[in-house]
Amino acid sequence: MNVSIKSLAIGAVFAGMVVAAPAVAQSDATPRHGIAAGDVLLRVRTILVAPNEKSGSVIPAFPGEHVSVNNSFMPEVDVTYMATDHIGFELIASTTKHHADGRSGTTGSIGKLASTWVLPPTLTAQYHLNPTGKIRPYVGAGVNYTIFWNEKASDGLVAAVGSTDVRMKDSFGWAAQAGVDIDITPKVFLNLDVKYIDIDTTARLRTAAAGTQRVAISLDPLVFGVGLGIRL
Repeated sequence: MNVSIKSLAIGAVFAGMVVAAPAVAQSDATPRHGIAAGDVLLRVRTILVAPNEKSGSVIPAFPGEHVSVNNSFMPEVDVTYMATDHIGFELIASTTKHHADGRSGTTGSIGKLASTWVLPPTLTAQYHLNPTGKIRPYVGAGVNYTIFWNEKASDGLVAAVGSTDVRMKDSFGWAAQAGVDIDITPKVFLNLDVKYIDIDTTARLRTAAAGTQRVAISLDPLVFGVGLGIRL
């Protein structure tokens, strides 16, 4: 009788292990939502760069005349590395084209004065508030180094003052952001993001007829982004 009971007990344990094994395997294979330390997040966004520009005068020839800078749409790619479950480091890369326009007086009559491409690599440290959830808001702060490249005088400016060489000074500043990731699948998510980037520059216009003119510009854009991300 004792042998039968022992045999039945061993059989029951073995059967339990057989039944439990597929359940454990299924649990391990279930895709997880959210993020964790060591994850790499890749996002592709469409961004609107909207400068909050403040311009000094175009000096020395046109005191009291200021410039404005247009908005620009462009794709953006960024990568975030999660150092912990809550803390990530994001690096963004995108370049946008903008032009500076005269607002009044002589420069206002010319209109578009010059154009430039702007490349502002920005590194932010982020805090993710709900890393294991399907909706994950975050805030961040960091630094950027803005590079101005391919600066060109407009046809209107060249027609008014002759051959013109345009240079814009690169800028180092701070950045802040807020955003949210919303899971579509366990790995793919919708992203909404807004950044403020501190960008200050001085444009130098070396002209044939009016000599060298300079104008200080604080761009300080808000960058609104919407796109998709994937947890690699």
